[in-house]
Amino acid sequence: MIDAHVHIERGPYTKEWIMKFVSYALKRNIDRLYLLEHSHRFSDFVKIYDSILNNKDCGEYQREWLSRKSELRLSDYKDFINEMRRYKFPIEINFGLEICYFPNKEDEIKRCVSNFDWDFLTGSIHWIDGWGFDHRKTKDSWNERDIDKVYKRYYELIIQLVQSNIFDILAHPDSIKCFGHYPSSDFTNIYESLATALKESEMKAEFSNGLYINYGHKELGLNTDLLQILLDNNVKIVTASDAHRPEDVGKYIMEAKELIYIATNFK
Repeated sequence: MIDAHVHIERGPYTKEWIMKFVSYALKRNIDRLYLLEHSHRFSDFVKIYDSILNNKDCGEYQREWLSRKSELRLSDYKDFINEMRRYKFPIEINFGLEICYFPNKEDEIKRCVSNFDWDFLTGSIHWIDGWGFDHRKTKDSWNERDIDKVYKRYYELIIQLVQSNIFDILAHPDSIKCFGHYPSSDFTNIYESLATALKESEMKAEFSNGLYINYGHKELGLNTDLLQILLDNNVKIVTASDAHRPEDVGKYIMEAKELIYIATNFK
């Protein structure tokens, strides 16, 4: 029982705060927890976000958002991880980062994550050519966009992320559906290309409950077509809540496992 994506961002770097997450994990029979922070939380990563600042639709908002968010130092997080590794927790705890991927920023990302023994690095796409597609305050910016083109560009970026060979886990592979927009064309070939890239890179992909929990999306986890193609290509799937508070740790993980089991055994 794994929850591979849990954010600790709403509390202090203390053992007491971590134990709140562990407590909910135990209640939901989670025995392996992956705790992380967003890269945008750290001033060390600011250079990778250059493209979001001058976006013609959302640049002003995104500039303010980034300046407000990126106030921590990565060294403090590393020190905290090293301190937590001294303790014996009742479940397995792994510490890592969720890093926003941008094309041509691979070297900068590698520099930021170097010289530390991370348990895992999770890569995610939250920005398409400078546009923060999943921000609630810029939700209306979807209105004038070609949905099929948005989806195609999103998956182009995801495949580039996977092929960068920086990350261990691909976060929420279909978070582009966050506001209920869907393409009209068939994405089977694109999903197949993604599955091939994941397999070749030996990366895991999340079956993420995040949109269901955090956005009220109607579908739990991966869309069924993408899930089936990943499984058919023997891509390793990890369950993840994308919890941003202790009480959401492990939420719907059992249900996620059941859906994966059904897709695996009853095609």
